[in-house]
Parts: sequence; C-alpha cells; structure tokens
Amino acid sequence: LSFVSFVSLCFLTMVNVPKVRNTFCAKCKKHTAHKVSQYKKGKESVFAQGKRRYDMKQKGYGGQTKPVFRKKAKTTKKIVLKLQCNDCKKFHQIPIKRCKHFELGAEKKKKKGDAVPQH
Repeated sequence: LSFVSFVSLCFLTMVNVPKVRNTFCAKCKKHTAHKVSQYKKGKESVFAQGKRRYDMKQKGYGGQTKPVFRKKAKTTKKIVLKLQCNDCKKFHQIPIKRCKHFELGAEKKKKKGDAVPQH
C-alpha cells in the first residue's frame, strides 16, 4: 500500500468515536471513565493585543493593510477530542488524525455477513 493510497483511504473512512472512553486521568492517577466531546474554537476576544493592533492599522483611508490568506492547502482539520473525567471533572485534550467525516457516539454500521442471532 503506497503512502498516497493510504492517505486517501484515511480520508474516505468515517471516524466514529464513543461518547464514553475509559482512559488514564493524570489528576486521579488511574484509569477512569471520561465523557468525550469535540473541541470547538471559542469566540475571539476583541481586547487581544493582535486584534487591537490590526484594528488600529485598518483605521482611516488606505484599504486593506495586511495580507488576506487565499491559498488554503488543506481540505480537513485535525479533530481534537475533549475528555472530561467523571470522577474529578478535569478536562484533557487528545488530537486524532485528519478526517472529513467525524461522528460522536453513532451506532456502529453492521456488515452484510453479520446477522444478529435471535433466541
């Protein structure tokens, strides 16, 4: 399997993560159940130094003063999982691989050969 075909295979598959994961908590110093959610970027602060500097530079005449990025190369973002320990409520963040489709706690797809035995 070449690297290019491997990468394209990774992008085609959907990533499904369970809502609860048993993993190590550094604060409790043992494995505990963690609630899993997806990290989302927060609202940008208008008082951050970079934003204040940018706004001052943009003021007045002269149009756009800083370059606007237009050459986006990536089609996906790395997914970051936010894990919260059920015992101590501490958050951990774990990055996982890039994927186009990400699901949290969806039911696993059944294969054609796997029939559910009825008793």
